[in-house]
Amino acid sequence: MIKTNREAFPAILRLNHSNDSTMKKATTLFLALTASLLIGATAQIYEPIRWHVEQKPTGNGTADLYLRASIDEGWHLYGLQLPEGGPLATSIVFSTVSNARLVGEVKALSALHHEYDANFDMELNWYSGEAVFVQSIAFDRADAVRIEGHVEYMACNDQTCLPPAEAPFAIGHASSGDTAPAATPKPAAPHSIAALPLTPASLPQADTPADHAGDGTPSKYWTPVVDELQALGESRADDFSLGWIFLVGMLGGLLALVTPCVWPIIPMTVSFFLKRAEDKARGRRDAMLYGAAILIIYVGLGLLITLLFGASALNDLSTNAVFNIFLFALLVVFAVSFFGAFEITLPASWTTRMDAKANSTAGFVSLLFMAFTLVLVSFSCTGPIIGFLLVEVSGSGSMLAPLVGMAGFAVALAVPFSLFAFFPTWLKSLPKSGGWLNRVKVVLAFVELAFALKFLSVADLAYGWGLLDREVFIVLWVVIFALLGFYLLGKLRFPHDTPSEHTGVGSALLAILSLAFALYLVPGLWGAPLKAVSAFLPPLYTQDFNLNTHVVEADFTDYDEGMRHAERTGKPVLVDFSGYGCVNCRKMEAKVWTDPRVMDVLERDYVLITLYVDDKTPLPAPYEVEEGGRTRHIRTVGDRWSYLQRHKFGSNAQPFYVLLTPDGQPLNRSYAYDEDPAKFLEWLREGIERNAQAR
Repeated sequence: MIKTNREAFPAILRLNHSNDSTMKKATTLFLALTASLLIGATAQIYEPIRWHVEQKPTGNGTADLYLRASIDEGWHLYGLQLPEGGPLATSIVFSTVSNARLVGEVKALSALHHEYDANFDMELNWYSGEAVFVQSIAFDRADAVRIEGHVEYMACNDQTCLPPAEAPFAIGHASSGDTAPAATPKPAAPHSIAALPLTPASLPQADTPADHAGDGTPSKYWTPVVDELQALGESRADDFSLGWIFLVGMLGGLLALVTPCVWPIIPMTVSFFLKRAEDKARGRRDAMLYGAAILIIYVGLGLLITLLFGASALNDLSTNAVFNIFLFALLVVFAVSFFGAFEITLPASWTTRMDAKANSTAGFVSLLFMAFTLVLVSFSCTGPIIGFLLVEVSGSGSMLAPLVGMAGFAVALAVPFSLFAFFPTWLKSLPKSGGWLNRVKVVLAFVELAFALKFLSVADLAYGWGLLDREVFIVLWVVIFALLGFYLLGKLRFPHDTPSEHTGVGSALLAILSLAFALYLVPGLWGAPLKAVSAFLPPLYTQDFNLNTHVVEADFTDYDEGMRHAERTGKPVLVDFSGYGCVNCRKMEAKVWTDPRVMDVLERDYVLITLYVDDKTPLPAPYEVEEGGRTRHIRTVGDRWSYLQRHKFGSNAQPFYVLLTPDGQPLNRSYAYDEDPAKFLEWLREGIERNAQAR
């Protein structure tokens, strides 16, 4: 953990007061900024810059490639060179240069505007109206040249900046192994290169490319039915999901409160506020504002993540192998640290800078910097909790999920400061820091190890590595929670543990729960569903030795193939949009689908199609789609099913269930997460009746 010496808390132990007008101005500024960002998060999608590529022969075996950006009025595109610490500079990346060579560097032909930007506190440069870049190339045979790449850029106006974007491009002829080009190039003149639009030519292009079956023929099953679903009445599970996300965030904040990094700060900070204030009312107000500053910081973090990534990108990130393996390694490192192997410390210069800022400012701004110091000091304990929270909410499909989750976390973390300021006598009843905090730290280490396996499992499932099957996962959990039980009973000790002759009542009760949980997991080694923890375990189909035959398995994992089968048999279809990293999907499969009545209907009356939106299996022929004014790349099986869900049904959250006729029309409203088997069964039976009426 972070060493808690007094040098790490100077900003927490000082407060500079200012007049009320300064505090009001700072508060108004923050509220205005937050409102504008929230409006921007829900506004329409802007595409103020459009790119075009063309070529011009310059001699025998040479040519110039021109990349031209058309910029909407009021917007600008940053130049190729910007000071460090500023916005993203425009960059042209050549990923493939086949049968040609680049001559010199990329040159900008357009006039560059220079101006001091107060937001970044530096002089910046940008293009307005139009920007033209040129790259010279040389080649031996024009008809053999192939150049691919992309432009990385950032668009801004006087009010806002859009997230960094990429525009891919391709010049020349596709190789013999590529599929149909994006557009048919005009015949090339001698010593020239055929120019294609700013789109990879190796990717097939059609009016609606993903609306095609595997044999290349147009598929009627992809026709959007968003309006039809709305007419049938949509599920309202999203409201519950956001409420649940807020509660999960609060639980994370409450857990952070009793960690060794945060607990000692509560009485220290509140006591200081009460002693240094001119009167009790002022002290209480300052402590409440300090809690509000903590709330602002964490909610701001959630808002930043929401604006930078958005719902679909977060969902992709939550199943990314590199990201999940990083979180797995991070939690293991923190766990080993909590066991006492070493201490994690942040650079002292970070807290020193926050301290200096707190001293040089006044009023509410000073409180903000003090709260930033708290965030840095408590990082080793709160970091893993926040990381786990953000990953869990990323699969919800809601743009507000990170914001709501961080709000819950911040509320739980900030409220005690205000409460103890109003009721200072409560501070005397707080248990003092000591050996019990180290026990909390070790218990947290065991829990982090258990959850670290969840992240490794998500990457393993998404990429099909087969490293962490269900029985291996369960064995590791049995060992972890058994050792936790022995530790709570005093049978296992770590370097920083305080010797104790007796086992406390609380420790004994927790040990009973931990050991009982370990025993509860054991039948899962033979296929028991383990419904209480099914959300965290790998699916049953990954288990090599399984005596449980009471499992519902998908008839098809390919949408078009399943729909063609349904049309031949006349059966209605249940499309299940799922994910390897989807917690609620596993709960539905273990608690609802295994109900005998539900299982009977699914196996007898429906064609079940399960589509994993995080399946990382590469497609044989990637392609592009236009969606919401943006070009999206469909490279994996999961990308394809995720696009199908958005394009046809107007949703991107999982689990998501929809009933269809054999020709792809909805039979009932969509169904989301609800663990009541009776409701799910009623929904299925309504679909059967409507399908019979439609035939």
